[in-house]
Amino acid sequence: MTWWKAAALAGVCLAGGCGARDATAPTPVTPAPGTPATRSRVLMVTATAAFRHDSIPAARQAMANLAASSGEFSIAATEDLSTLGADNLRNYDVVMFALTSGELPLSSAQKDALIEFVRSGHGFIGVHSATDTLYEWPDYGRLVGAYFREHPWTQQGSVIVEDQSHPATAGLGDRFSLVEEFYTFQENPRGRVQVLLRLDAASVGSSGDYPLAWAQVFGAGRSYYNALGHFSETWNDARFQRQIAGAIRWTASR
Repeated sequence: MTWWKAAALAGVCLAGGCGARDATAPTPVTPAPGTPATRSRVLMVTATAAFRHDSIPAARQAMANLAASSGEFSIAATEDLSTLGADNLRNYDVVMFALTSGELPLSSAQKDALIEFVRSGHGFIGVHSATDTLYEWPDYGRLVGAYFREHPWTQQGSVIVEDQSHPATAGLGDRFSLVEEFYTFQENPRGRVQVLLRLDAASVGSSGDYPLAWAQVFGAGRSYYNALGHFSETWNDARFQRQIAGAIRWTASR
């Protein structure tokens, strides 16, 4: 049985979140009554060193609302990169780079800590411009799966669900449509990762193979990436929230 088929047996969860109050200090969400003690702990990093998306506050709030309503996981949002040290990472199950950009000023020790965190059995999630981040760190490129090339289409487009059995895609059907800033990548990651979503190129008047979301095993851990999320509307879309929630459960090995 392939790893992604086995992972699909874990099912899909509802989503979770972080607040948009303080962009530097982590902001843990108080769990809803009855939240299980074993909920996944997610560190959501939204720091930027280049382009900054207007949707960052909406992303943080959407995740906060989702975490509070589901009780499946807690989430701490931060732009304080010191939280990516080995000692602090022990407090989390998943690190999520959401709308990050540029050469974030991480030390060698922090870089080693993040890679070891995932390789030792934890999770990593990258969203949208997480692939427009840390180009000068090849291990990060392998972790996130590809580097951003360009966004030639910002319009309504159709997304094809390649694997409907993965926790991050279960329940989406075979395709869905939305307005997005659709990415292309410097190298097509297909063959190195399990592609979950791809752009229907004909829907934007083009042709070719354009993966948009994928999953991979990384050492003993798991990594997931989703190229959607440019607009605030995407973060508030139940279909997108379903994907991120399922990805949290999968990367946390729940």
